Amino acid sequence: MSTNNQKRAERKGMLTNERQNKIMDFLKEHKTAVVRELAASLYVSEATVRRDLKEMQKMGLIERSHGGAILPENAEEISIFVRMNKNAKEKERAATNALREMARFPFRSLFVDSSSTALALAARMELNYKTVVTNNLQTAMQLSKKPDVNLILLGGSVQFNTNSATGSWTARQLKDFSFDLMIASCAAVIGDEAFERSLDQKEIKRAAMERSARRLLVADSSKFSPQAHGTYRLAALSDFDCVATDSPPPEALLGKGIRFSF
Repeated sequence: MSTNNQKRAERKGMLTNERQNKIMDFLKEHKTAVVRELAASLYVSEATVRRDLKEMQKMGLIERSHGGAILPENAEEISIFVRMNKNAKEKERAATNALREMARFPFRSLFVDSSSTALALAARMELNYKTVVTNNLQTAMQLSKKPDVNLILLGGSVQFNTNSATGSWTARQLKDFSFDLMIASCAAVIGDEAFERSLDQKEIKRAAMERSARRLLVADSSKFSPQAHGTYRLAALSDFDCVATDSPPPEALLGKGIRFSF
C-alpha cells in the first residue's frame, strides 16, 4: 500500500472509530436509537450508520432493534474480542513479566480470571499436572489443548460480551476450592486500587482472592491511564503479592508497599 493510500485508510479508520464512539455515547444517554436520527446527528448517510451498527453488533457492543439499536444490559463490560486486540503488545510484555513472577510462586492449583490479559498469558503457561480453574470460555479452550492439565470450567450465565460464566452461582462455586495462586487483571487502576466495570466480575474475582494463597495482578500500562474506567472496587494493589505490568508504574504508586514487576 502506498503512503498516501495508507494515510487515507488510517483517516477512514479514525473517522469510523469516532462515529462509533459517538453512537455509543448517544446510546449510553438514551439507551436506544434509530438509524434515521443517528444519521442526522452524525451528518452521514443511513447506509453508513447501518454499517457501523453491524460492526458494533459483531463486537458485542450493541444489540440491533427494528430500525436502530439498543444498549445491552452488560454494555459496561467491553467485548473480550475487542479487548483481545487492544494494547496487544503491552499485554504481551505484561504477560512475560507475569510468567517470570509465576516461577517465584510454586503452585499446584491456579485460578485464571476472564480477562483478555490472562487469555494472552494462558497459551504460554507451563501447567502440566496442575489444576486450573477458570470462568472464561476462551481461556478454557486454550488450556484444553494442553496435555496433562486438570482443567475445570466454572458454570454460570454466559454473556456474549465477556464470553465467560458470571453471576452469583459462579461466585458461590469458588467456595469449594483452595488455590495456591490466582491470576487476574482489572479494568482500571484508580489511585492505589484496582476497579472493575462489572459487578458480577468483581464479585467473582473477590471470591477467588479469598480462596487463594497468592495473588498476581496482570495489568498493562493502559489500566493506569486517567482514561481507564471502573465503577466497582476490586481490591487495593497492596492486596496482591505482585502487580505485573509492561512499563514503570506512576511514581505516586512507588514506595507504597506494592510490589511491581515491569
